[in-house]
Amino acid sequence: MALRKEEIQRKVLHFIFGSIIPAGIFYIPLYAEKMSWHVLPPWTLAPIILGFFLVFFIVIETLRFRVPAVQEVFHKYCGSMLRQSEKEKTTGATYILASSLLCSVIFKNYPQVSLMALSTFIWGDAVAALVGQSIGKTKIGSKSLEGSLGCLVLCLVFFFGVFPHVPLLLDKWNGRIPVVLSLIASIGITVMELFPIRIRNFEVNDNFSVPVIVGIVMIVLFPVL
Repeated sequence: MALRKEEIQRKVLHFIFGSIIPAGIFYIPLYAEKMSWHVLPPWTLAPIILGFFLVFFIVIETLRFRVPAVQEVFHKYCGSMLRQSEKEKTTGATYILASSLLCSVIFKNYPQVSLMALSTFIWGDAVAALVGQSIGKTKIGSKSLEGSLGCLVLCLVFFFGVFPHVPLLLDKWNGRIPVVLSLIASIGITVMELFPIRIRNFEVNDNFSVPVIVGIVMIVLFPVL
């Protein structure tokens, strides 16, 4: 199955989001600590920036549902990249911003966890869609086994081949991520991406839930492993 140009553009945005936002959460506080003029605690800068963009996105989302003129402009420039469900519901980008904001607050003492949980999920989710839509044949619900394997491989590459080489990232973890923790996080992301969490008839958006859950698991298990 050939990938649509719009789907590729959508995933490029995912890759950009999945790089800039996690890096900002981790590095902005580090550089803020070196500045003598900062008034607020350094860790608050990332949540403030993310909060500003989240409010902006929520306003745009609200207006596009209620104001025909805004809806027309939104669909003219962004409509081709929207999935069918997002034409009537909140977009994944807004959920990613909300999840990033929550991670930056609850993991304020573990910004390395925010970076790892967010980037692996966002990139893994994008790779799962690209692989699934291009070569996926073994269907599992609305997704595919091939897409999930692509997500798993991406996560493993990040944990074993990328994160150990990111400057300063693992300084507080003695420069390493336990192998078992890497495997648990990678498999957890893959499974939750494939089978979104449901509470009765309500499906929790995985863009919001997965990074938070994975981050909590990593923090709880690291001292043990």
